[in-house]
Amino acid sequence: MSIFDLSLEELQIYRPALTRQPDFEQFWQTTLAEAAQQPLNAELTAVDYPVPEIRAFSTRYAGWQGASVAAWYLRPSGNGPFPAMVFYHGYTRSKEGIYNYLPWVLQGYAVLAVDVRGQSGETADTATYSSGHARGWMTKGILSEYEYYYRGVYVDAVRALDFLAARPDVDITRVGLTGFSQGGGLSLAVAALDNRPALTMPGMPFLCHFERPLQISRAYPYWEFADYLRDYPHRTARVFKTLSYFDNLNLADKIKCPVLVSVGLIDEICPPSTVFAVYNHLPGPKQIAVFPYHQHERPQTHWHTQMQWANHYLRGVAKLNTDADN
Repeated sequence: MSIFDLSLEELQIYRPALTRQPDFEQFWQTTLAEAAQQPLNAELTAVDYPVPEIRAFSTRYAGWQGASVAAWYLRPSGNGPFPAMVFYHGYTRSKEGIYNYLPWVLQGYAVLAVDVRGQSGETADTATYSSGHARGWMTKGILSEYEYYYRGVYVDAVRALDFLAARPDVDITRVGLTGFSQGGGLSLAVAALDNRPALTMPGMPFLCHFERPLQISRAYPYWEFADYLRDYPHRTARVFKTLSYFDNLNLADKIKCPVLVSVGLIDEICPPSTVFAVYNHLPGPKQIAVFPYHQHERPQTHWHTQMQWANHYLRGVAKLNTDADN
């Protein structure tokens, strides 16, 4: 049952046309090639943490245009190489505390939990922008795909894989991505822009089908675009052209690894049609867990399915349940 969006039957076949620009491929090839020229400059500082079964580090690595990206790097005691999970956080938030990741590390995973630039964590946004923006981050640099805020965010997120690939205690062929909301959107984008992930598990992902939320919801953060366009209505076409380079709708068909998605049918922040729009364009193995009565919130029962998928694809120790946990 859906209260404000399409019915579940309509969502299951909702597959809007892509909005890719002619130079979409070249834009991302050029961006990633430029990013690859930046030395990683990884730094690890041991953290004294009162759980003897893990080793914890506060770390930094160089992201887009040399920005210093802050993260937790956690791993089990022992030599490895370990499978690994990368965690990206929600909009306005941070990587938060080490204890959030203990269930994964104690199962035998290395974990890299990344702070998104300029938000509530320790990563500064070092980019410069030639125009102003509405409150929040969604319209920073919105008049050019080359200046747009999420260009740096996406590259920082991809560089997390470079960090793990340089670690002798990580098996880079067994790396998964996950996150909720903005973190879910980043989990999709990184899997599209880099072929190293073996699994991605986006939870109620943000950064999907940008135009749709403004048609059916007045919830933030997408409504930041409306705040901006009320002042600059003549820039509407330019705004959505910029966004097209970062829309997971246009990136989805590049994801080849297995994908486990969750969606809430009364989620006005990340409306279900935005999630299904991307999901229905995914070409590889996939499953969507549908929660009819969830708003924009983490379904606690979904942790079980995520653990099962990770253990199946990254550790080879769990039989995969193909029934969504809705």
